Amino acid sequence: MAIEIRPLTKHIGGEVSGIDIRRPPSREEVAAIEAGMDRYAVLVCRSPGITDEQQLAFTLQFGPIQPAEGTNVTKPHERRLDVKFSDVSNVAKSGDLLERANRRRMFSLANRLWHSDASYRAIPAKYSLLSGRIVPTSGGNTEFADMRAAYDALDAATKAQVEDLVCEHSLLYSRAQIGITEYTEEERRMFTPVLQRLVRVHPVTGRKSLYLASHIGNIVGWPQPEALAFIRDLTEHATQPEFVYSHKWQTGDLVIWDNRQTMHRVRRFDDLNQVRDVRRTTTKGDGPTVAQQAA
Repeated sequence: MAIEIRPLTKHIGGEVSGIDIRRPPSREEVAAIEAGMDRYAVLVCRSPGITDEQQLAFTLQFGPIQPAEGTNVTKPHERRLDVKFSDVSNVAKSGDLLERANRRRMFSLANRLWHSDASYRAIPAKYSLLSGRIVPTSGGNTEFADMRAAYDALDAATKAQVEDLVCEHSLLYSRAQIGITEYTEEERRMFTPVLQRLVRVHPVTGRKSLYLASHIGNIVGWPQPEALAFIRDLTEHATQPEFVYSHKWQTGDLVIWDNRQTMHRVRRFDDLNQVRDVRRTTTKGDGPTVAQQAA
């Protein structure tokens, strides 16, 4: 059975059928998934379930893994999962739900802000693959915004203005938006800001997209208040309902998205009483969007 992809919205998202994600895909299936990603930017694969080993094997067909070091405040002895996974659940290593004041929980609340995975790395991420092992009965949807359609909808003057802008990205900036400002010196070094272009060009399709994220804390050469106000305006524009797909999770789902073409966020749910065990693997990008020496 050949892979088929059904569009989910006008701009973004497709649901995949004709593939078993529990086994490594064939070359033809990899090519079909990559072509689908280039077109839809987000793909949904329904599945009865997937193991960590199966998810890793599937992910590796699309590029090398980007480990989770440097992406959070979780200490090595606190990790529940292999470092090849980003643990974006609300479950502690003990298996209990994270308590309200848990530092990892506090840090993860910023995932409810619009962002692009690993834009705070000098070489940002390409694909993210998130599997839903246990999902809440209500809330916890993941929303995706099409940054290509958002760019296309800009007026000519704004397109000219954003074309050559470079932004500073850091986890320090996104977490400051929800009041997290206390870090060790080691953490501050780990989260040193990096530079990213505000407009990216897709290497296959040639389409331009806005490269926005809550991780942005400044625009190079701009006063910070003006920069942040401008980024907020662009984010409001880019996340209008017409550009957004909202994914309601079912147990076993695997959702793949292209961080070069999308932003996403998780929606609020009762994380103190309901388990949301979702596990992300991420593939490395091809290179930096801009030289880092001026960071």
